[in-house]
Amino acid sequence: MYHENDPNPLQQALNAFWEWVGDLFDSASRATPGGVVGLLIVVLVALALVAALWWRLGTPSPRAAPSDALFDDRPRTAAQHRRAADDHAAADRWNQAVQERMRALVRSLEERAVLDPRPGRTAGEAAAEAGRDLPDHAEPLRSAARAFDDVAYGGRSADQAAYQRLADLDTAVQQTRPRSAHGAS
Repeated sequence: MYHENDPNPLQQALNAFWEWVGDLFDSASRATPGGVVGLLIVVLVALALVAALWWRLGTPSPRAAPSDALFDDRPRTAAQHRRAADDHAAADRWNQAVQERMRALVRSLEERAVLDPRPGRTAGEAAAEAGRDLPDHAEPLRSAARAFDDVAYGGRSADQAAYQRLADLDTAVQQTRPRSAHGAS
């Protein structure tokens, strides 16, 4: 039989939980240099790291993670990718425009034999490989690959300026003669 002086089971569970939290905090503050202040600093640093990661990687998306492959299953020419990119840009769909322009750039390098065609290649891999034969464009290629990854997989949004940088790089790379015999035009 329940008496008013007996704590109810829910209250007992809450009391036990808060006692456990208090013991945990006391133990942690004794183990941390600087005691409670040191523990507070450790917690703040951990929260700052989580916030930095959240800012850099963006809000987690509930959708299934896409493949890291740069191209889908439909083989298209560089010119077809450029037309698709221009169409997206004309409609202010900057994310899709950036993705298609990066695909155009990589496909163009494959068509010119600067890169060997390879299914499943990522944007980062393409940039690293192309940068060896096009050293003047190595850093812009890496930046373009990061922009592609940020948009395609990182949940970031592109803008007109990001697209224009990629389009300018694509044009410049088309006009550049590769350094090695592998990428002779």
